[in-house]
Amino acid sequence: MINDFIDVYKNRHDYAKDWKKKNPDSKVVGYMCSYFPEELFYAAGMLPVRILGSHEPQNVTEPYIFGMYCPFSRDVLAQGLQGHYDYLDAVSTAYPCMHLGQAFDSWTLHVTQKKFYVDMPNRVQTPYAVPFLTGRLEETKQEIEEWIGREITDSDLKEAINVYNENRALLREIYEMRKADDVPLTGTECMYITTASLFMDKKDANKLLKETIENELKGRKAKTADDTRLMVLGSENDDIKFLNMVEEFSAVIVTDDHCTGSRYFWNPVEEQDDPIQAIAQRYIDRPLCPQRDYPERKRLPYLLDMARDWNVAGIIALQQKFCDPHELDKVALLDWFKENDIPTIYLELDVTVPIGQFKIRVEALLERLREDELW
Repeated sequence: MINDFIDVYKNRHDYAKDWKKKNPDSKVVGYMCSYFPEELFYAAGMLPVRILGSHEPQNVTEPYIFGMYCPFSRDVLAQGLQGHYDYLDAVSTAYPCMHLGQAFDSWTLHVTQKKFYVDMPNRVQTPYAVPFLTGRLEETKQEIEEWIGREITDSDLKEAINVYNENRALLREIYEMRKADDVPLTGTECMYITTASLFMDKKDANKLLKETIENELKGRKAKTADDTRLMVLGSENDDIKFLNMVEEFSAVIVTDDHCTGSRYFWNPVEEQDDPIQAIAQRYIDRPLCPQRDYPERKRLPYLLDMARDWNVAGIIALQQKFCDPHELDKVALLDWFKENDIPTIYLELDVTVPIGQFKIRVEALLERLREDELW
């Protein structure tokens, strides 16, 4: 069943195309930021799919996006320009960082013209954030209704919320299982599960998650208490080669905080009379990315609590090269974990990962952690 998620991850485009054949009257909408309110589109009978890169070198984006923008934004745009997402009926995003915003603008000019843009506020730590986003989601709902030619009812929205909340609860259950001394799945396997869920109809994902938890993970031991427990932090991260390399050294990644991992699904939509406001509240309250972590820096205590809850020995912080929000977070992050006696290394990702260089850094971290254990 983990293998089923791996298959979806590796063949994500085939999954979306097959879904479209089975649902010929429905639409597939691609999105670029995990703040994107998928529930609105799912309530309209659509399949939301996350647009990710391929981690392969490309030479097609230079005329369309600045070369000093992060490799992820350039890789994402390349996927559109190369036609890998040619089945999308629309492309969408919540207000992202500048780099991904430029990728979105270029995509809508040169690849998929139909677009939805949600003005997700940056200043989420203000009493105006929820009413602002609620109003913007109402406008987005009207835009969708005009496109599909029918009303999205409160019943539709509540059904979508229930499906997505179930998905979040099941993924959270898998993360809770990783607190065990003998971890039932590796960090690489968990990445396949969480990232594949970004591309799947959540009803399909929920069915497969239940089967995986009940029939494969319960009683399973993928790693033992002798393996060094690590946490991975950063922005987008689905680089299999890197995760595999880390876990080859008698180590296991037991939790994470990035937008293709726990940050995507961590908190549910809490029930309210107004489902649109409930959705808005959820996205305002979700675990923060550095771009929205101000004026009070809330990420640091949140990350420390997670590291302690999952009994983490060390942390690997990953940053997409040229990523301004995460680069601004770097000094505070390293100082914070140093003050709290959790060894941390900071690595910069490019489109392809320099495995040799990173291997040396990871080995050094693990040697340090094991020496500390001996003392």
